[in-house]
Amino acid sequence: MSETTSQTQSELLPCVTVNPSAEHKATVIWLHGLGADGHDFEPIVPELKLPAELGIKFIFPHAPVMPVTINGGYEMRAWYDIRDTDLANREDKDGVRLSASLIEKFIDTEIVAGIPSDKIILAGFSQGGAIALHLATRTQHKLAGIVALSTYLTMPEELASEKSSANLDTPIFMAHGSQDPVVPMQRGQFSAKTLQDNGFKVSWQDYPMAHAVCLEEIQALGSYLQTQL
Repeated sequence: MSETTSQTQSELLPCVTVNPSAEHKATVIWLHGLGADGHDFEPIVPELKLPAELGIKFIFPHAPVMPVTINGGYEMRAWYDIRDTDLANREDKDGVRLSASLIEKFIDTEIVAGIPSDKIILAGFSQGGAIALHLATRTQHKLAGIVALSTYLTMPEELASEKSSANLDTPIFMAHGSQDPVVPMQRGQFSAKTLQDNGFKVSWQDYPMAHAVCLEEIQALGSYLQTQL
């Protein structure tokens, strides 16, 4: 594991990197939730039980630090400002688009390093999952997979006019806790339906948990990653 703290490689965000033990053949870019950082999901890597020969590198970027309105303007790591408890009106659209462009730079850098886009998976939890969905549905890069955990689709009304066809056939792994008090599961289900209505392929799973991940979900995710890579 290594941590990149300087803004190098065309101004990439700082990140935590978990390198494969074998030859590097694929990459998972995984975005944390509000107030967390790139170390949040680092311990899950060995729990996924992925074969070493797949050569998967994990990149966990740190979101920028910014004031978050819903938390009284307190500064924390966030992918965009959350202004309101109303999910339909909560996200800062410019912030979503900026963070998506910052994450796309990681995809571009991996491609330059020799990893084809169809060996790159974009994943995220909660606010990070919202960025993953936003970017994956709009990028021109054909991805190997898309993972959206305990999250929702930002700007669903704009998806039809903004979507790219590049990942219409890329399976989207969506999972949610049925007892989630932060992002109600109904919002996740609405997002999954909106994606399907726009031609994307979504596999949905829910678990009896709150705003978190569980072992059964991690096992299912490990199988998905192995299949896609």
